[in-house]
Amino acid sequence: MRKMAEFIKRFILLKNQSLMIKLCVFSSFLVIFPVLSVGIFSYKRSSAELENELRQSSRQVIDQVQTHIEYYLQDFEITSLKIINSPELSSLLKSTKSDHKQSMIDGTRNTLKAAEYSRADISNITILLDNEQVIDTLGARNFYPATKIKEEYWYRLVPLNGMSMLVTRKLTLANNEQPVISLVRRLYNPRTLLPVGMLIIDINFRRIEEISNKVTISKNGYFFILDANGHYIYHPDYTKLGKKVEYKQLVTLKTDGSHTEILDNQRKDFVTFTFSQNLGWRFLTAVPYRDLTGGIIQIGKTISTTIIISLILAYLIGFGFATSIIRPIRRLQHFMKEVETGHLEGRVRVVSNDEIGQLTAGFNNTVEKLANLLEEVYVSKLREAEMSLKQKEVELKMLQSQMNPHFLYNSLETIRGMALEENQENIAVMSYSLGKLLRYNLNNQSSTVSLREELNFCEMYLKIQKFRFEDRFDYQFDVPEWAMELKAIKFSLQPLVENCFVHGHDAGVNKIKIVISVYRYSESSYVISICDNGKGIEARNLEEIRKRINLLTPAKDGKNIGILNVHQRIHYLFGSEYGITVRSKFGSGTKVLIHLPFLDQHMEGEKP
Repeated sequence: MRKMAEFIKRFILLKNQSLMIKLCVFSSFLVIFPVLSVGIFSYKRSSAELENELRQSSRQVIDQVQTHIEYYLQDFEITSLKIINSPELSSLLKSTKSDHKQSMIDGTRNTLKAAEYSRADISNITILLDNEQVIDTLGARNFYPATKIKEEYWYRLVPLNGMSMLVTRKLTLANNEQPVISLVRRLYNPRTLLPVGMLIIDINFRRIEEISNKVTISKNGYFFILDANGHYIYHPDYTKLGKKVEYKQLVTLKTDGSHTEILDNQRKDFVTFTFSQNLGWRFLTAVPYRDLTGGIIQIGKTISTTIIISLILAYLIGFGFATSIIRPIRRLQHFMKEVETGHLEGRVRVVSNDEIGQLTAGFNNTVEKLANLLEEVYVSKLREAEMSLKQKEVELKMLQSQMNPHFLYNSLETIRGMALEENQENIAVMSYSLGKLLRYNLNNQSSTVSLREELNFCEMYLKIQKFRFEDRFDYQFDVPEWAMELKAIKFSLQPLVENCFVHGHDAGVNKIKIVISVYRYSESSYVISICDNGKGIEARNLEEIRKRINLLTPAKDGKNIGILNVHQRIHYLFGSEYGITVRSKFGSGTKVLIHLPFLDQHMEGEKP
């Protein structure tokens, strides 16, 4: 132990060396370590920030592309509905095999051609009836028998509830095969509501390719789309369309939000992807990782050069600084030797008014206090700047996520005008109802509205659903007049009524009926009841819903978000004693009760 202490004093603390050597050695360590630490930290921090910015940029690009393609494909939903609701096709679907007339077939074909001519990105429209009757717009140019479509894998997977499905196919023409995305949906006899055929709209890749070409990722990057089963929906190399993706790593990607992966291939691609809940597709961008690290390497070189230059300057400045400190001490040492020899007349040139020890101690104390003060000010300013940046970032994200409802309202008015010009009364009425819903949203900024307004809003939504379910659905309002002016939560009924269609519909239920009623619960509160005769909720699922309502925690899969949203808003506005209660018995329907306080003190009428 004693030898170790002696070694430290002699070789580490430089016990017997001159003060100049000690200052040079110690100052070297004091400069090298902080500069290297700052350089390494700056390099890692810059690298992480640069990579994070690249991730964010890729996610923003891919989210924009996803949004464009989703809106683009939704337009074809409207096209398909126009075709299905056309008088010519309705007449054809109502007729039986024996009374198919050529005039009906010709009229239907003209309707299909009109729809095809209105969109340059439609390659073919086919109606395939169960009685082998085929009507398409390609005619003799189609070298693929339409009857073989029934043998394709997706034919039996088309939903039976009238919803559409998107699949990837190839049109076989005279000289080539054209890859297309097909929107398919079942056709029903309007009288019997039984499936009688299939509508197939073949969409070429012209518009999708235009959108994809606008994606600027990097020099060697590219954009592609995969379906839920891992088949290529879109790829710059058309030979891959419809084929299974060659990397198993891309088949098992997450289906929530945007994420990134390093693909285990020759280029080590940096893959950014997002999953579309509406389409069931994955949108991906692939960039060679070396393209991303190029900027990081340049940052490393810049930091290294800066560190070397800083060290050289630090050594030069440190040497000059040490010399300025040693010089007065050496003068004092020389004078002390003269005193030892008896020479007392000499004088040391006074550089300062204090002894060097007092000066050093005082200076060190001053510097220490100043350093502490500056550190406190610096930390305070840094926190303030970080909070300001975070606030700006939140405000920016809020502005980016906002949506202009005026644009949607004007678009619906345009659709309504077009429908009236084409004598499509159903579409015009539906567009008008949707426009009224949006106007309701625009004109009322309060979190609460009168129950009358909320019931009107809900009734408009139910009228829209009438177009979809027709005679398979009915509704009834049982609301006394005294309750009409009571305050209710804005947009509280529609999400709960929507659940009756989404979760209550079942093949065993011939006709869905929804009853909305209001009754007094106590002297200070009332209840809105939403009851349906749907399939009900299983006991296990009902218990899970009630648990999430009590804990105010949404499910990971996003289910029952409407109930939780309304329940949470009631808690925030009126307190925990009010909210939503769910009652159900599997196979016997569901009842949702909304408990609210009396906010309007001028009620008319008596207790129900």
